Amino acid sequence: MSDTGRESFADKAQKNLTPESQKSTTDKVSDSASGIADKAAGAVQPNDQKSSTQQAGDKARSGADSASDSSKSYLDSAKDTASSVTDSVSNALGQAADYVSGSGNNK
Repeated sequence: MSDTGRESFADKAQKNLTPESQKSTTDKVSDSASGIADKAAGAVQPNDQKSSTQQAGDKARSGADSASDSSKSYLDSAKDTASSVTDSVSNALGQAADYVSGSGNNK
């Protein structure tokens, strides 16, 4: 059971289990707004005023948020590495083409 003024765990589960493709735009906006409001309520409510189940739910959400942030940063890092490799290969191919065509300085 969630604390007063907080989104119920059943509602959270239902929102997370419903595929995004089956939600209307209104549902998506509503889910986002209620999620933001619940996070804000959890952030301002002191832990000593939360029930043990609410504390556990907030910790689980915090862990999921952290994991999501980490995976995004890993994905960004992978994209940067791939871009760097692509640039390096492109530069090397350009230099090789210049050398073969005789327009390079490495004759």
